[in-house]
Amino acid sequence: MTEYDYAPSHALAPDPEPRAALYTVISVDDHLVEPPWLFNGRLPAAFADRAPRIVETPSGAQQWEFDGKVFAQMGFNALSGRADKDDFTFEPARFDDMRRGCFDIHARIADMDINGIWASVNFPSQITGFCGRIYSACSDPALGLAVTKAFNDWIAEEWHGSYPQRIVPMGITFLADAELGAAEIRRNAARGFTAVSLPEQPQNIGLPSIHSGWWEPILQACEETSTVICLHIGSSGQLMPRDAEGPGGVGAAMFQVQSYVACNEWLWSGIPVRHPELKISMSEGGIGWVPMMMDRLDFMLTQSGHGRNDWKAMHTDLTPSEVLRRNFWFCSIDDPSILPLRERIGIDHIMLEVDYPHADSTWPDSQAFFDRNLRDLPVEHVRKLAYANAAALFRHPLPANPTP
Repeated sequence: MTEYDYAPSHALAPDPEPRAALYTVISVDDHLVEPPWLFNGRLPAAFADRAPRIVETPSGAQQWEFDGKVFAQMGFNALSGRADKDDFTFEPARFDDMRRGCFDIHARIADMDINGIWASVNFPSQITGFCGRIYSACSDPALGLAVTKAFNDWIAEEWHGSYPQRIVPMGITFLADAELGAAEIRRNAARGFTAVSLPEQPQNIGLPSIHSGWWEPILQACEETSTVICLHIGSSGQLMPRDAEGPGGVGAAMFQVQSYVACNEWLWSGIPVRHPELKISMSEGGIGWVPMMMDRLDFMLTQSGHGRNDWKAMHTDLTPSEVLRRNFWFCSIDDPSILPLRERIGIDHIMLEVDYPHADSTWPDSQAFFDRNLRDLPVEHVRKLAYANAAALFRHPLPANPTP
């Protein structure tokens, strides 16, 4: 069901011409905007009148309303395709202010075709909170669980189900109860989901720390079902603290630092040691910090001694940097200075992203961005970075004749 009387606003540019697909690409970080029809008919009758819904404001804007709260940004940062690329103040007030590909799967596939992208991992947007944190924080846990399941059903039936070769099936889970959260991961895995979005720093949103042991049922479910854990920057509802008087560019330049911190916390929690088959993707984190982190870890264990006893207590023969290379995957949108260090990071653990429809997105010229960084690399490395690593991690099909 894709009913919406869509009238593109003047803020949007006309459709661009399709770009040549120089490379088969699986983008491991894109975003969807929850459409106004998402929850229609998807909740049990007892909850139907309490489902998240779009309301019109007196000024003509559209907002989500759920659990007694209003979410003014229905599609935060859904800016791809705007007419004025220098207008960083523009945020969509209505669905008409976004390309339809932000929230309509059929239009999304058309936008992927314009950009020459084979497949895509899609994170939820504002009302879901990247990892389902809004639903999990519902004042009525039963309603929160029902909405979580309804979102996943929509992914299975419409967003992924309409084009199973083009959309990587990633879901969310219920974060207020570890056993129920584990059950939802297993339910999704049984119908083909290969990934779940979890909060990168759950303690920041009032959930138990990853050092507490509370998450074990969810982690076990992910390991047993080979469900990839995707930790997206900002999935805990906030970014690194900074001077509030500084310009917005300060926060934008610190995105990758957030991923560095979260990755360190997950590594030192011992989770990847206790769950050696667990696969963790640091989504939208870039790769520039990874060699620095590896160097620091190696120095700590061999020279300074900081953390040495903590690591020994984990009872593993692997060093921290070896566990990092085994259990973590990293995502690059544009890291030309670091690609020469790709083998230090692990050539099998780097993937590409487009970040559609956010401001950082390279759409519709992602192929040109990738070509600038990939053209001089060995062809086998190009294959791995562009599509093979992502296809292996997410167990996703490739076209019959991928390029190169």
